[in-house]
Amino acid sequence: MKNILLIGGSYGIGLELAKELQNGNNLFVASRTDDNLSNLNITHIAFDATTDTLDSSKLPAIIDGLVYCPGSINLRPFRGLKLETFESDMQLNFFSMVKVIQSILPQLTASEQSSIVLFSTVAVKMGMPFHTSVAASKGAIEGFAKALAAEYAPKIRVNVIAPSLTDTPLAEKFLSNEEKREKSALRHPLKRVGTTNDIAQMANFLLTEKSSWISGQIFHVDGGMSTLLVNS
Repeated sequence: MKNILLIGGSYGIGLELAKELQNGNNLFVASRTDDNLSNLNITHIAFDATTDTLDSSKLPAIIDGLVYCPGSINLRPFRGLKLETFESDMQLNFFSMVKVIQSILPQLTASEQSSIVLFSTVAVKMGMPFHTSVAASKGAIEGFAKALAAEYAPKIRVNVIAPSLTDTPLAEKFLSNEEKREKSALRHPLKRVGTTNDIAQMANFLLTEKSSWISGQIFHVDGGMSTLLVNS
């Protein structure tokens, strides 16, 4: 039975993944609240990624899997973005993630082979307008993940999932009515918006032995957006 730690798991992709992982693993969820978690077979740790330092003593001596779920979507024209927005996105998406990994690194290396799963965005590869802040912070994750995977191979595997727009509470304002949903769906070759289950299934796979020969990769779970032309 593996010891898995989710940073953020009360909503969206993290919650869907917690539902997937609760059976057959010792699952720890570190998040600001335990909303939606009361009926799940997990151990909750109160933790705010932007302000707190993770107390590794509350976790087992061996951690076999880590998934860092917190993220932001600040989509605005560059001319209207203040430096503070870039700093805030970097803090939540990147620096807080680095702090978490550093705090539990001994427990990750104690595993026979642990797996770290991080999240980026299709906008890093595609170059989308109004994405400068989020793409910068998520792009940092992709570079970091490859370097960390190289440094700690074969002991720790590190992979990144780069979704397109996914139907989560974080993306609610972009999918708030049927017109917005339809337009978003039509931008993707597979003609629909991603679901939390689409992303959680990939994350689950990357935590298992089925992916034991995969590391340092960026997986575009994006309905084909990053590689395929949309049919007219």
